[in-house]
Amino acid sequence: MGNNRLAAPALLCGVLLAATAAHAADPVFIIREPAVRDVLSPESLPPDFYDFSPDDYWLEPRDSYWLHFSNWVLRQERTQGSRVQALGEWADRTFSGAAAGMPNNQSYLRLGFATESEYGDPAQLDPEARFRLDIPTVEEKLRLVIESESDELIPLAERRRNRQLTEEERSDTEATGALRYLSEVGDAINLSNDVGVRLRFPTDAFWRVTADKRWRLDDDWGLKVEQRLYYFHQDGWGARSSFGAGRSLGNGWKFLSASEMEWVHVKRKFEMAQTFNFHKRLNNRATLSPRLGMLGESQPNWRQTSIFADLTYRYRLHSDWLYGEIIPAMEFPRDESFKDRGSLVLRIELYFSGTIDRS
Repeated sequence: MGNNRLAAPALLCGVLLAATAAHAADPVFIIREPAVRDVLSPESLPPDFYDFSPDDYWLEPRDSYWLHFSNWVLRQERTQGSRVQALGEWADRTFSGAAAGMPNNQSYLRLGFATESEYGDPAQLDPEARFRLDIPTVEEKLRLVIESESDELIPLAERRRNRQLTEEERSDTEATGALRYLSEVGDAINLSNDVGVRLRFPTDAFWRVTADKRWRLDDDWGLKVEQRLYYFHQDGWGARSSFGAGRSLGNGWKFLSASEMEWVHVKRKFEMAQTFNFHKRLNNRATLSPRLGMLGESQPNWRQTSIFADLTYRYRLHSDWLYGEIIPAMEFPRDESFKDRGSLVLRIELYFSGTIDRS
């Protein structure tokens, strides 16, 4: 009888321990992450993601001439974009002997139409075209770069106001082709050497070297310094120094102060530029970029040559290759006694490329 009384509590304790161990082996709860299609469905995205009412997402497109034309443009991007990318990959295989194209191919073709209206000058539509064939070769350090224009032969004042200008207002520098060797000095300084020619007759050989370095001062401020030295057989040599400091201002705004000085050997003078740039992404399609700039030179003495301000509203019309821009601008040039000169530029741009940095 005594043994039965001791056996009952022992049996009960054993059952409780077994039950506790069984429950401890099982998970208390299971976390199930939602499917990506549910997270990114039109109903789940916030209203500010759209530039239209979410209900309009389900509307059927209306058959129209514009719809047929836009479909034709979409087909061209898919066809021509892949051809441009394929050209870069084919050339890469040809020069390097690799079985496949290297990554980070930066080849692109950029076409556009721009119209500018100034005081007393009616708007005129001008076509624009830019291209780059950037081909990585051996060990991704040697590249073949073919570009439609060369920055070194474009005046500094024109480069700073590039988005305000139409094609007929820009300098014609001819296309260039160069072999570029990429290297590093230490762990932080990027160095590139280019040897090439301007693609014209008679040809004009050139050489340029570029070094740049970035710093992160703290959680807010970042710095970048770039130094470039170049020599063109017909135009002589030149040097360019640039310095940029930027930070976030909060509420989506970013700020960049950019200073640049260039020695123009042909004119025996320095040219300077100082710009204060602001940028904000309004939504997933639109960006806003106000800017204030000053230009100067060292001959016949150190002086300001122009003060300008502009505002670029850039809108992604379709996917990541069709963009529209509206750029109102105001300039006060010394040649016109600093009298104000206003302009408005409207631009449409199309990019045909497999990979391109559009920042």
